[in-house]
Amino acid sequence: MGKVYVVISGKGGVGKTTSAINLGSSINSLGKEVVIVDANISTPNVGLHLGSPIVPITINHVINNKARVEEAIYEHESGTKILPASLSLNELKKVNYNRLPDIAKRLRKISDYILIDSAAGLGEEAKAAIKAADEIILVTNPEMSSVTDALKTIKFAEQMKKPVLGVIITRYSGDKYEMDLESIKDMLETPVLGIVPEDKAVKESQYLKAPVIYTHPRSKASKAYNKIARRILGPEYFREQSEKSMGFLGKVLKKLGFK
Repeated sequence: MGKVYVVISGKGGVGKTTSAINLGSSINSLGKEVVIVDANISTPNVGLHLGSPIVPITINHVINNKARVEEAIYEHESGTKILPASLSLNELKKVNYNRLPDIAKRLRKISDYILIDSAAGLGEEAKAAIKAADEIILVTNPEMSSVTDALKTIKFAEQMKKPVLGVIITRYSGDKYEMDLESIKDMLETPVLGIVPEDKAVKESQYLKAPVIYTHPRSKASKAYNKIARRILGPEYFREQSEKSMGFLGKVLKKLGFK
């Protein structure tokens, strides 16, 4: 059975969709079957980010019982699968957001990891996405307003008895007008999964309609997302990465007890 993570933010524009796409793509690159779900039904962006803004069957059709979930899954050239939402205003009529948990249940049977890109805020869309989750991944910028909204989202998830895996701090530059990392940790009282620096490679990847981990694999943002993905998968993936980074000589020295 697959595991469902909802990627959510207290406010829009913090890099939530970018984070969902790159985390999903990174986990997929590590050999796991992944589906990225666009549950931001009213203002969807996953398809736009990955070059598939208009497709014949979407999550809207699945929600309204007009298609099976398998029919609405598309594979990006990177190998990551997505379940996009419709851009049509007509498709917003009579959307039953409460079907999201049922869709997630079906996806568990056909994928190792399901990453749901939720609507920002605490409206009906976000509530339905949280209800579908096993765990919550929160995305915030290092700004007081964004962190405050993130705190509200954490409290909301706790009220729904959904565990928060941790928070990702995006667009971090270390400028003096940003909140410092210790203050963010103290305020949210939630583990920090990783820090994604401000990086123009992210905007370039969006222009290229592909995850930054593929378009700019050596960029700071790409390295940050890959590290977060390994943290989500577990300590064995960190050990594997550290062994790769040591090289042959490093492995020999370790076996001999010098590392």
